[in-house]
Amino acid sequence: MLDPLALPSRLHPTDFKVELQKVKYSWQLNSTDHLPITSEAIQCGLVGLAGLYNSVEELKQSPTIRQNAKSMEDSLSESMVLLDSCSIIRELFQMIKENVQSLQSALRRKGLSDPSIHNKITAYFCFRRKMNKCVAKTLKTLKNLEHKIGSDHSVNVESNFTSVLRQVTGITIAILKSILVFLSLPTGNHPRSWSFVSKLMLTKSGRENGLINEVGNVDFALKTIQGKLRSSGATVVDEVQMLQKTLQNFDATIRVFEGALERLNRQLVQNRVILLNIYTC
Repeated sequence: MLDPLALPSRLHPTDFKVELQKVKYSWQLNSTDHLPITSEAIQCGLVGLAGLYNSVEELKQSPTIRQNAKSMEDSLSESMVLLDSCSIIRELFQMIKENVQSLQSALRRKGLSDPSIHNKITAYFCFRRKMNKCVAKTLKTLKNLEHKIGSDHSVNVESNFTSVLRQVTGITIAILKSILVFLSLPTGNHPRSWSFVSKLMLTKSGRENGLINEVGNVDFALKTIQGKLRSSGATVVDEVQMLQKTLQNFDATIRVFEGALERLNRQLVQNRVILLNIYTC
């Protein structure tokens, strides 16, 4: 009986190289300085990345691919950093979802007339500040890994499996960084309101255009309501409706990210298993 692992891969290395370039090109088109901050662009990147990891699993079976044992230790270490970073991001989305759903529930049950709503809004911004610190720390870890693997990702796919992994690792780092920037975007386009992380990662053109995403929309809606409530006699009916719609849209976005990140996490685990199998053979 034939060993299925000994069969030629259905994916030829040249085909993988073409697929890799397609993902890179698509990523550049949909990104700002290669770091997209819109949920749609990031989700497209995650879809392309999922295809690359599927191809890596097939490519490792190719008879033309050589595996450099000395480089496997580095690849294993890098895979652990990616796994840890992905896990942290998943936890952040889980915490955001809990905070958003808490706000939604309180608004449905009590509205803004209850003093506890103000406490929940304050608690949300307190969470956002803590989250940005975690984002900054994780970004630093990923940037260190990016520096380690080098900015030159030229690869000979036909000969070196490790260099293939470096290519995919580089794209994975870029996408994870973009998710972290997405989560840390400030509440508006006023420079003084920007977090340190956003100022560090966003391009000049992005700042001038006042980019804002679903995270920023929630912040903006909450801050608008806070400002109106401080004004005696101000009505916030329209603002509350806007906030409820914004929270609903953000909750839907979170769920999409959770599904994509769960899939990426499984693929990162599988990739590590592949590396361990190669390393121990």
